Amino acid sequence: MKTAGGSEAAKRRAGERAAEEVEDGFVVGLGTGSTTAHAIRALGRDVDDGLEIRGIPTSFQSRQLALEVGIPLTTLDAVDGVDLAIDGADQVVDDPDAEDDGALIKGGGGAHAREKLVDAAADRFVVVADPSKLAGTLERPVPVEVVPDAHTVVADRIRAFGGEPTLREAGEKDGPVVTDNGNLVLDCAFGSIDDPDGLAGSLSQIPGVLEHGLFVGLADVTYVGREDGVERRVY
Repeated sequence: MKTAGGSEAAKRRAGERAAEEVEDGFVVGLGTGSTTAHAIRALGRDVDDGLEIRGIPTSFQSRQLALEVGIPLTTLDAVDGVDLAIDGADQVVDDPDAEDDGALIKGGGGAHAREKLVDAAADRFVVVADPSKLAGTLERPVPVEVVPDAHTVVADRIRAFGGEPTLREAGEKDGPVVTDNGNLVLDCAFGSIDDPDGLAGSLSQIPGVLEHGLFVGLADVTYVGREDGVERRVY
């Protein structure tokens, strides 16, 4: 489920600021979502001005936008590495005194499996967000991508350690959301998540789980777009 909130001006400022980190010759991970879309459009303008980069999209949506704005594309298995990944978040821990400062919940768009592959492979992972995504503690439901035949078994396992899973339903058609990988998504409510790293490990151990939306210890910096500028958080 996508997160509402944040003005387009704030999102644009964050996305365009992150795009400024991209240098000539970079391989760039192109995340998914409305804030990241501003970064992709900014990079398209830079490509028009002569910047030479290759992008690795994390979803059908980001691939289509990158093609539209003229960014040359490649794949993760065709490059030696990813210099920089730019991606959004549904929620970001914003507490410099907390051990999990900079931990994220992602997956509102159902692309978190591919996003995590690319973001984790990058030398630097830059998050773009607006103030509505900041929180002292993660508390949004955690998206969990599951193999279709295993979704009921996975749901039972998640309930056993305190979660409440809900199969994500499609908005414009009958039936559930199906990811780009052909899987289903369980949105799992845990209330306030005091130990994101521990929960991430527990979810990863469940057979049938392809990937979950907890991104812990991956982000290097977050650019927070505001009405009057951009704030920078470094982890």
